[in-house]
Amino acid sequence: MHSCRTPTHRPSTGFHAAGSAALPDVLTTLAGKGFNLVRSLFILNGPPYGTEHSYNGLRLAGSVAKRDGEEVRIFLMGDAVGCALQGQVVPDGYYRLDRMLGSAIRRGAEVGCCGTCMDARAVDDSQLVEGARRSTLDELTDWTLWADKVITF
Repeated sequence: MHSCRTPTHRPSTGFHAAGSAALPDVLTTLAGKGFNLVRSLFILNGPPYGTEHSYNGLRLAGSVAKRDGEEVRIFLMGDAVGCALQGQVVPDGYYRLDRMLGSAIRRGAEVGCCGTCMDARAVDDSQLVEGARRSTLDELTDWTLWADKVITF
């Protein structure tokens, strides 16, 4: 009969118990000193309302931006530039993407809006939420090469 026991010897991982417990502290310290360990780019394409693609993309981007050791950039393309319009008026109980974007910005996220897409929708720079700005395809290219992770919605 076989018994289910935990083996008494385990292969070494290179970390002792004390070292592995200290690892999160080291990461937090490095992040606090400007050493960002993971760089994520979120590219949103969908309209602000009508589908939940942009909503879910901003939810995830905001959640990642809250974490230590994370650097977040959000690029809005196509109809997603509407997410950055300030002063959105929606029915009670509806989410407001301008506020969600503002929250991510306050947590350190950088937000670029496709200038060509803004022009096609008659969106002026003055209509954007504070912290969002007109951008270019060249900048999106730079951000893509900068990122450790590129996530699209």
